[in-house]
Amino acid sequence: MKLSARNALKGKIESVHKGAVTTTVKVAVGGGDHITSSITNEAAEELDLKIGDDVTAIIKSSDVIIGK
Repeated sequence: MKLSARNALKGKIESVHKGAVTTTVKVAVGGGDHITSSITNEAAEELDLKIGDDVTAIIKSSDVIIGK
């Protein structure tokens, strides 16, 4: 996967909460720190996100994108 974003934090999914339109994903990135991202339900389903998955939180401007 190639992206223009330069800020990428590797981590592990701690929680996945599906709402009516969006899914909130909490990622532990080390040192007790977390990144929380709100993504579309469709994206969460396509990525098949599960607790314990190794992912990368990619930060571009004010958005956090999850890549797996």
